[in-house]
Amino acid sequence: MKHLIDIFDLKKQDVEWIINQSIKEKEALKKNGNRNIKKILKNKTIAMIFEKPSTRTRVSFQVAINQLGGSSIIMNSSDIHLARGETVADTAKTLSRYVDAVVIRSFSHSLVREFSSFADVPVINALTNSSHPCQVLADVMTIDEHFGCYKDKKVVWIGDFNNVSKSWVEISSVLNIDLTICTPNKYSPDKSLKQYIDKSESISLENDKEIALKNKDVVITDTWFSMGDKIGDREKFFRPYQVDQSAMSLASENAIFMHCLPAYRGKEVTSSVIDGSQSVVFDEAENRLHIQRTLLGWCLNND
Repeated sequence: MKHLIDIFDLKKQDVEWIINQSIKEKEALKKNGNRNIKKILKNKTIAMIFEKPSTRTRVSFQVAINQLGGSSIIMNSSDIHLARGETVADTAKTLSRYVDAVVIRSFSHSLVREFSSFADVPVINALTNSSHPCQVLADVMTIDEHFGCYKDKKVVWIGDFNNVSKSWVEISSVLNIDLTICTPNKYSPDKSLKQYIDKSESISLENDKEIALKNKDVVITDTWFSMGDKIGDREKFFRPYQVDQSAMSLASENAIFMHCLPAYRGKEVTSSVIDGSQSVVFDEAENRLHIQRTLLGWCLNND
């Protein structure tokens, strides 16, 4: 039994296998259709708990479960007793008697971590305020597909240092990806992650947008306002970090643009960029499905 709570929970060979297997299965799916997908979840039930709204994560997991022959139960916080005072331990132990795995999207990272410590079935983090491992696996898969290999590509993250960027620091540390984090000083990485950045030869911090973008192969941004954030004066700090055509022109000639979506056009990115020829955001979104399908098999594989 395996959990996926953070990228740092995985070994390098696990991350590489998940990405490579997802690419392999995607190619087979495009060529042969669903008929060759092994029904490894036949007679298995996956519980999905969503405390936060979801489009891509919820749909991609549900489709992946169906493709693998399983069934799913979808619950929000009001459907279970966690919202009414039942302990995380009791909930995890109870659900473990009913289902074969649990997928959780929660505001609280510690809740998901605690849940996994008491569960007797695999637990997958489908996003918390601190990390989004499924997303960055799909991101690296997309880079690998587009360029043929991710290993020599230079990546820049521009804007808010949020849960996805934290997972990018983790996956860059594990895979030794050249990553530059470009964000306002006020929103720089916290101490817990800065220690990894300081020790890493492949990850750097840069507040100057023009310097950060120079010769980069992959430009990534995300919303400036995550669910639950107080807007306040955040926009005035992030406005200079918008990804527009002039920003993309500073990157390498063949650079691609990525965004995990949903995007707020005119805020963190302009329509001309996200709809432009360098954008791979919908390939990135599709790859969530292929990563989720592989992850479910990986977590439930007892080898």
